[in-house]
Order: sequence, then structure tokens, then C-alpha cells
Amino acid sequence: MHPEPTRNGPTGRALDVHQPTPITPTAVMPAPVVPVQPGTVPAVASIVLPDGRVVTGYAINPMQPEPVAPKPPVSRAAVNVALGGVGFLAVCGGLLLLTTFITALTALITQLITLAAVIFGGWIAVQIFGGRGHGEGGTTVNIRKAVIKRNRFYQ
Repeated sequence: MHPEPTRNGPTGRALDVHQPTPITPTAVMPAPVVPVQPGTVPAVASIVLPDGRVVTGYAINPMQPEPVAPKPPVSRAAVNVALGGVGFLAVCGGLLLLTTFITALTALITQLITLAAVIFGGWIAVQIFGGRGHGEGGTTVNIRKAVIKRNRFYQ
């Protein structure tokens, strides 16, 4: 369908061919494992089955069960539950101390606020009811040539 590209002449470029260089191993590779035949050939045993057939084969030593590790006197679950209980008690003790500390701090702040209110209230009371050396205190008005008519001062 598409026309072939036409070339007007050689391109003048040489092709570069790169050959891979093999990497030589520096570490010594271990020799492959070769199966070793036993030194002696085990004896061949023949068994006659009840139906008269004869089965011949090598005798195999019976499998020995792996030794069972002795059970500890206390199960791991019980140990985990006990350790969890000890950790819970430690956390509860810490929370109890924390709540006690917060309660004491709240009481201290309350007492400080009450003390400040008493001191400030006492200062206000002294300002209002305290004497300044002029008798009863309060506002002092010097009246000279004043005429009082109908509860008003006229000068």
C-alpha cells in the first residue's frame, strides 16, 4: 500500500557492531553437589502377601517420633493474662495518681480565686467604709453662705 522509500545513494555511515564481553567470576563457585551412594547396600527383604503375591524391596528403618518438649507447669495464655493484669493495674494506679493530682490542682486554683476575691472585697470595703481622717468619710462639701430652699443649695 505504501511506496517503498527511495535512496539516492549510500548514506556514508558505517554500522557499529558491539559484541558483549563475558564477565569472569572473581569468587570461586562451589562445586555442584553430587549424590553419594551408601557404602553398603542394604539387604533386600521379600514379603509374601496373604493372596500369594511376593513384594520385594529394601527394608526401611521405622521413623522415630521427634522428642516432645516437656510442657511448662503454667500455660503461656495464663502468663499473658497475668502480665496483662499487672500492666492494667499499673496503668490504673497511674490514672488514679493523675486524677488525684488534677483534683488537688483544681482545689488549689479554687482556693486562690477565693482568696483573691476576699482580699479584693476587703480592699473595696476599706475604701468605702474606711475613714480618711475627716470624720465619717464620703463626699465633703464646704458650705459657705449657702441658702437651703426646698432641698436645694443657692449661693
